[in-house]
Amino acid sequence: MPLSDTTDGRFSYDGLDRVIHEKARLSVLTSLVAHPKGLPFPDLRRLCGLTDGNLSRHLAVLQEADFVSLEKGYDHNRPQTLCRLTPTGRIRFLDYLGVLEQVVRDAAKAAGRVPETPRLMTEPFAGST
Repeated sequence: MPLSDTTDGRFSYDGLDRVIHEKARLSVLTSLVAHPKGLPFPDLRRLCGLTDGNLSRHLAVLQEADFVSLEKGYDHNRPQTLCRLTPTGRIRFLDYLGVLEQVVRDAAKAAGRVPETPRLMTEPFAGST
């Protein structure tokens, strides 16, 4: 999966999607993959440790890339935004984790170590449907 395989080492992985790889967006996706029914905006903000503005901006990027859906509604007559991972977002996130596993395997191999057998791609996430 490297961008260039002209050397013995791998330095770039084309599966490390920059939309996901940014720390705050990775935090958002990790939180949402663990909550398949979605999370209200304040709960997601608290889990990710972001401000309202930062979370809104990252959600806009993820929504534009079809990773998340935002559903506006009401809860006890108060406006509420429910954030959910889309089916496409779930697939792309799991693919991304597979690339991260490859990065770990390659780094371990370069260091002369044999990594544990990965479990991410062979076992479903808790709460996944």
